[in-house]
Amino acid sequence: MKLFGLIAGVTILNIFMFSPGLAGVEIGGESTLQTASGITLLLMSLLVLLYGSYTLLFKAPAVTPVKDMKTREDYMAALHSYRHVKVLKKDILLALDQVDRMDKKKGSLSAVLGQRFDPSELSYKKFNSVIDEVEKLFYLNIRSLLNKLRVFDASDFSLFDSQKKTSSFSTKLMQEKTNLYNEYLNYVTGYLGANEEILLKLDKLLLEISLLDSTDYRDVEEMACMKEIDSLIKQTKFYKQ
Repeated sequence: MKLFGLIAGVTILNIFMFSPGLAGVEIGGESTLQTASGITLLLMSLLVLLYGSYTLLFKAPAVTPVKDMKTREDYMAALHSYRHVKVLKKDILLALDQVDRMDKKKGSLSAVLGQRFDPSELSYKKFNSVIDEVEKLFYLNIRSLLNKLRVFDASDFSLFDSQKKTSSFSTKLMQEKTNLYNEYLNYVTGYLGANEEILLKLDKLLLEISLLDSTDYRDVEEMACMKEIDSLIKQTKFYKQ
């Protein structure tokens, strides 16, 4: 969309400058100054489009340090910085998909809660509180995943992948590097698995809310999925501090 806006802006500027009824700049006319201005404008337009296209399509955006990440967009941008690493591509695409699904599930749960309960009811507050805590846990896993990936630069993963195919190092050294490399990848898969479990529990919660006959908060606390989610939260050290 930004690239489309840039192209549209440059096009409109050129139409305005070269239209006889508007600015009326003319190349090859009687005025040397107008010809020079027209050529300069075209060259500048080309340079702006080339630089803008490079910046928007190819230049990696500045990524916020993990400890300073607060918004969904911060996490998405950080994950996107790894999307071109071959060995991580599937995992990163899954992580990005999980963030999208978390956003949609939270929206669906909020909509269902609004239909079934009044915001002043204890049941509504209980559900809402648990959903917020689960979302924090979800992003805590994303944060931990990114911290593991930051230990290696993105290029290190690609470099190691190529070294495995054409390596002049000893078998022992390559085995140690392989073990370390696989350990980091296992951490990534582990965090993704934990988040997939969270998303599954939210799906179950959505179903249980839709089938709930009572609005009594005591019935809410006895729901199987609510017990599972409470247990999941309590098992996390982050929530014990």
